[in-house]
Amino acid sequence: MLPFNVWAQSLWETLYMVIVSTVISYAIGLPLGLTLVVTDKGGIRPMPVVNTVLGVVVNILRSIPFLILAVMITPITRAIVGKAIGTTAMIVPLTFAAAPYVARMVESSIKEVPFGVIEAAQSMGASPWQIVWKVLVPEAKPSLMVGGAISVVTILGYSAMAGFIGGGGLGTVAVNYGYNRYNFPIMLVAVIIIVIVVQIFQEVGMRLAHHLDKRNR
Repeated sequence: MLPFNVWAQSLWETLYMVIVSTVISYAIGLPLGLTLVVTDKGGIRPMPVVNTVLGVVVNILRSIPFLILAVMITPITRAIVGKAIGTTAMIVPLTFAAAPYVARMVESSIKEVPFGVIEAAQSMGASPWQIVWKVLVPEAKPSLMVGGAISVVTILGYSAMAGFIGGGGLGTVAVNYGYNRYNFPIMLVAVIIIVIVVQIFQEVGMRLAHHLDKRNR
């Protein structure tokens, strides 16, 4: 079995990749998802061309399997980070893969807000900017939090796959020390740790969503 410090380092690398890429993905995906809602044909500021172009870009990026996407954007990763492998380098393809996913999650959450709430805000003279940030986002917080938990779990899954291309973390331990060396116990321990981390993120996200939902009532 591997020393404790190897497991601790791989866990830290996984958390580092997931947390940083999640933050960056939401910094990109949240405004992108809001734009998709606002510019939709039934949105508060319809822009069919903008909505169609953004929708196509999001759908294309979401359609590419993560490992293929990571290899495809290697030149971009190297230009941004200076290298194509390693924990920090994997944040770039993780963000490319997760941001469109986050955008669709945000779009879905925002569209759950009753249209009557938007009409009420418009009748009071609220601007589109005010409707988005003071009405839509606050009303959709519980759903956004659930979507955030799901997004983190998805990104965690991507980070595990990154182990096949030198991404570091628990995925690399499972591949290099488990799969390649036919050491099933190591692979099993890596999987168990990943499952535990997933459950923790999922539980925290759901509890926050439940708390926000009660406050909105």
